[in-house]
Amino acid sequence: MTIGTKTMSFKTIIASAAVALGLLGAAAPALAAGGAAHPRSGGFSFEGPFGTYDQGQLQRGYKVYHEVCAACHSMNLMHYRNLGDRHGPFWNPKYPNPNDNPVVKALAREVQVPDIDSETGEPIQRDATPADKFRSPYPNATAAAAGNGGAAPPDLSVMAKARHDGANYIYSLLSGYRNPPAGLTIRDGQHYNPYMAGDLTPFWDETKGHVPPGGFIAMPPPLKDGLVTYDDGSPQTVDQYAKDVAAFIAWTSEPKMVERKQAGFGVLIYLLIFAGVTYAAYRRIWKGVAH
Repeated sequence: MTIGTKTMSFKTIIASAAVALGLLGAAAPALAAGGAAHPRSGGFSFEGPFGTYDQGQLQRGYKVYHEVCAACHSMNLMHYRNLGDRHGPFWNPKYPNPNDNPVVKALAREVQVPDIDSETGEPIQRDATPADKFRSPYPNATAAAAGNGGAAPPDLSVMAKARHDGANYIYSLLSGYRNPPAGLTIRDGQHYNPYMAGDLTPFWDETKGHVPPGGFIAMPPPLKDGLVTYDDGSPQTVDQYAKDVAAFIAWTSEPKMVERKQAGFGVLIYLLIFAGVTYAAYRRIWKGVAH
C-alpha cells in the first residue's frame, strides 16, 4: 500500500489494528464501570407464552402493597373494583360485575378516602367503594416530594412495564439491599442496592478494585421478615414478600395479559388452519395445469 512516497506494509496495518483493538478493550471496563446487576429470576407463573397469574400470589401481593407500599406509593390507575376483574386477585365467576363482589366491597371499606359532604360542602373522610381509585398517600405531588426528601415516590400502577425485566427487577430490588462494600462512600439518607441503576465511580475508592454494580436509592429497605402476616401458610420472609408484591405490580401493569395471550394463541391457530386451507385449494385448482 502506497501513501505518497511512503510504503506501508500489510504487517504494519495488522499491527496497528491490533494495538487499536487492545486500547479499545482496555477502555471497555472503564466504560462499563458501575451499572446495575442483572435481576434475579423470580420464577413467576405468568412468564412465557402460556403463563397465567397465580391468584393466591396476587392476593398476597395486594396485602403487601396495602400494608407496606401504599404508605408512600400511589396506584392512580387502579380502582378497587379492578381487584375483582377476571384473572385478578379476587376474581370470582359468581360476580361477573366486580362491583358486586363482596370481597372487593370489604377490601374497599378498609380504606378511608377524601370526599365532600353533599350538604355542607365540607371536606370529609368516608369508606371507599369499589368505584373509588386506590387511595393516594399524599394529596398532591408537592406534598409527596416534601415528605420524602424532595423526591416524590413513583406511582406503581405500571411500574413493571416501565422497567426492563419488570417483575424480576422489582423482586430483585426489594430483596437486594446490601451493606455497602468497603471502599464505597455513601451519603446520609442513601442506601446501597446492587440492582439500582447508577454509576458509583465518583464514590468508589479505586484502590479497592473494580467499581461494584448498583447505585444509591433513597428508599430504605421496606421489607423485613414477619412484617406482613399471611393466612395461607406461605413463608413470611423478605424474599417471599418481594416476589408476591412484584407479581401484584406486574398484574396492575398488565391486567389483561392472560386474555392477550389467549387471543394470540387463537390467532395463531386460525392462521395455521387458513394456511392449510389455502394450500389445499391451490393444489386442487391448479391440479393438472402446467404453470
